[in-house]
Amino acid sequence: MPILRENDGQLDSFEGGATYRTLVGDDKGSTPLRVGVQTSPPGFNTGSHYHPYLEVVTVLSGDGEAWIEGEGDPQPIATGDTMVFPPNARHWFRTVGDGNLVTCGIHASPDRIVLRED
Repeated sequence: MPILRENDGQLDSFEGGATYRTLVGDDKGSTPLRVGVQTSPPGFNTGSHYHPYLEVVTVLSGDGEAWIEGEGDPQPIATGDTMVFPPNARHWFRTVGDGNLVTCGIHASPDRIVLRED
């Protein structure tokens, strides 16, 4: 079994200053899922989006707020909380406070697919 080191994964930058480091998965879709660590600076919001598959995101550190379609108002999220986003459910999360929000996301797909309507 390989041991994966966080700094070995591909690092991508998002508009707004967040970064996403892929830990498991590649552009060839050679694994049945994708795992990555996202670091979101103060004020960052993912924007409303959805995926055609299940996504599970755990907060590793920091504070934020999350919204999931059909689940009511946005809810606070903090270290240790896990969000479960069903397939095709619109959702977003954002950083709250002065520190970074660091999350680990698992995409139940060999490809990371982010869909937006805007």
